[in-house]
Amino acid sequence: MAMTANVIVVEPGRLDEAIEQNNNLIVDCWADWCGPCRMLSPIIDRLAEDYAGKVSVAKMNVDENQAEVQRFKIMAIPTVLFFKDGQLVDQMVGVSPKEEIEDRIRQHF
Repeated sequence: MAMTANVIVVEPGRLDEAIEQNNNLIVDCWADWCGPCRMLSPIIDRLAEDYAGKVSVAKMNVDENQAEVQRFKIMAIPTVLFFKDGQLVDQMVGVSPKEEIEDRIRQHF
């Protein structure tokens, strides 16, 4: 697993490791070719800064992680997955304002 500033970059096949190592984790599922993903990316980066030490933030390229895409039934991107204590507790599909994502963070963590 690589890490850029406060964001974990999920390498292929390493999502389970990220989930196990981070009790409160949100995962941005994205792709290079996805315009809405590029719109969401700075919001995710900001959340990683704002919630550092409380919630871990990861980015997972769906083109490189097809097994996880199938496992979590990701049908559209961007999708944000919320994991608490190793369990998927919520997901959001599409570009959402920072405030909406923060509402989910407060709800689950």
